Amino acid sequence: MANEEDDPVVQEIDVYLAKSLAEKLYLFQYPVRPASMTYDDIPHLSAKIKPKQQKVELEMAIDTLNPNYCRSKGEQIALNVDGACTDESSTYSSKLMDKQTFCSSQSTSNTARYAAALYRQGELHLTPLHGILQLRPSFSYLDKADAKHREREAANEAGDSSQDEAEEDVKQITVRFSRPESEQARQRRVQSYEFLQKKHAEEPWVHLHYYGLRDSRSEHERQYLLCQGSSGVENTELVKSPSEYLMMLMPPSPEEEKDKPVAPSNVLSMAQLRTLPLADQIKILMKNVKVMPFANLMSLLGPSIDSVAVLRGIQKVAMLVQGNWVVKSDILYPKDSSSPHSGVPAEVLCRGRDFVMWKFTQSRWVVRKEVAAVTKLCTEDVKDFLEHMAVVRVNKGWEFILPSDGDFIKKHPDVVQRQHMLWTGIQAKLEKVYNLVKEGLPKKPDGQSGSAALLSGDQRVQAAKSKAQQNHALLERELQRRKEQMRVSAVLPGVRIKEEPMSEGEDEEDQDAEEDEEPMDTSLGGGLHNRLANGLPSGRAAGGDSFNGHPLPGCASTPVARELRAFVEATFQRQFVLTLSELKRLFNLHLASLPPGHTLFSGISDRMLQDTVLAAGCKQILVPFPPQTAASPDEQKVFALWESGDMSDQHRQVLLEIFSKNYRVRRNMIQSRLTQECGEDLSKQEVDKVLKDCCVSYGGMWYLKGTVQS
Repeated sequence: MANEEDDPVVQEIDVYLAKSLAEKLYLFQYPVRPASMTYDDIPHLSAKIKPKQQKVELEMAIDTLNPNYCRSKGEQIALNVDGACTDESSTYSSKLMDKQTFCSSQSTSNTARYAAALYRQGELHLTPLHGILQLRPSFSYLDKADAKHREREAANEAGDSSQDEAEEDVKQITVRFSRPESEQARQRRVQSYEFLQKKHAEEPWVHLHYYGLRDSRSEHERQYLLCQGSSGVENTELVKSPSEYLMMLMPPSPEEEKDKPVAPSNVLSMAQLRTLPLADQIKILMKNVKVMPFANLMSLLGPSIDSVAVLRGIQKVAMLVQGNWVVKSDILYPKDSSSPHSGVPAEVLCRGRDFVMWKFTQSRWVVRKEVAAVTKLCTEDVKDFLEHMAVVRVNKGWEFILPSDGDFIKKHPDVVQRQHMLWTGIQAKLEKVYNLVKEGLPKKPDGQSGSAALLSGDQRVQAAKSKAQQNHALLERELQRRKEQMRVSAVLPGVRIKEEPMSEGEDEEDQDAEEDEEPMDTSLGGGLHNRLANGLPSGRAAGGDSFNGHPLPGCASTPVARELRAFVEATFQRQFVLTLSELKRLFNLHLASLPPGHTLFSGISDRMLQDTVLAAGCKQILVPFPPQTAASPDEQKVFALWESGDMSDQHRQVLLEIFSKNYRVRRNMIQSRLTQECGEDLSKQEVDKVLKDCCVSYGGMWYLKGTVQS
């Protein structure tokens, strides 16, 4: 007791076990370097890995301008390795040893006792390590120098020998045929050191992309070090109920276990179910029931279970459809399984079932023949999908099995918004895989019921023509209105006329035109902006005018515009170059971190996001992608911060002009162009800084960030 009073508990820290990176997290142990230098400051030229062997090779640049660097020694090593002439295959193209290779070796085979810890907001999050690798300098360039030396000696000896030596005498050759290899001999050969070394050498290298400490992808991956379910959904190993803890301390004897009646393997009683962790209870219930309202799930789990924990757990095994939860496809069709009817692999089955679920988010009715025509699956597989979540109605099709749960949608808008974002990503993937036409798949709000309507080609053409005529009439009236405003402004300078709708019908048409603009998604858009100089008409970017009836985000007239502008400016201050696809991904992450009911949840379109980027002082870089590129239209839209206020603005602008005419560029071309435009010789550190801000290196070439297609 006295010892406990002298050493009181100062603070209690909750410990969480994060599993998102449990099978992917490696610890790299680098050689010792000065404390003032971090490995994030050293440019990583390339990285590659052999996954089966867990072998890594990193190529890092050497600071040749450091006073401790011996330049003569570096030139001598480069000369010994590459010789006098240099080409693309040379190890040191600069005729100077300016890089060093590090190879990995496993420091320990048992990593079960090691974990990476992250302390944040009074919580300690642990992630188990999958491997620990020690990186040591590789001296393979010395082997190459020795080989060059032996080649030169052999050439000298061959030159000194006489050219008219007599031909060698003809020798008799004995031909032997090998006997068939026995099973024991084959096993000995397979287990031999030479065979294993040969197999290791045959494994191909996989080239990697290196992302620095402050890169957006690094920040995104670092979030996985935090336990996603802090309330205990994923933390079942560390959080136990009193009965479970007592069972761990005093497990039942084998005799007691034998006395218990054995139930069938596919039957689980509610009493047995409630002894399992919460995450397993939710998964088993959803796997058996397939479709369930949230209220029914809570009643099955019991009144003592926290609804917030259940809400977090259900999102890991199910998707929201019309306010009800439907089990995810990969739960029913796990990896490496196949269809019992057609033998189709699980990946194809999951894709087809996701299409059915997505169709039910658009309407209460689905036609089986339409699903079969799109997914190209057999009738039995499609029927299984539909029987999981729908009932057949004669002469109508398949109707969703449960009514729309409007109470859940109103009570949990943040969950509905998050699920909508997930469905948007699934929709983009389905459109790409099945070559769907977005105009042919009208979107409806989640929970809205209606009969399924299949439009013919003529009906779609007529609908498009009528919509085009309406838009043309709106644009004509807008043009006349602006001409009148310009005429009055010329006569009465400084007087601005307030724009109001001319009639109630025109007001309704303008409102309908605004409602037609969809929230941000991954579909094609912004065709008008692509035909404009830098995305905006000349003279409009700096002003507070409106464009086509919509206020520009640059005027910051609404809280939504101000919040969006602040996000864009903060993002481009951290990263100078971003594609539209990457910017949308970062914006979705930003939305996920905001509290429910935030103003940005009102819906941000692609057009509004691009206008905000351009109004924030960024420019669109028209990178000439190759014709056979696999990049999506959003990945081909590249935006860059033109002026950040630091000393490297001019260097970055020259670099961006280079990439407006070239898809990929060599470093020597970039350095020569910078020297030519800036009128001074830039140091290696200055060039490295500009390249690190805007570019990535892959295969010896430099690309703008987000444009490289490996």
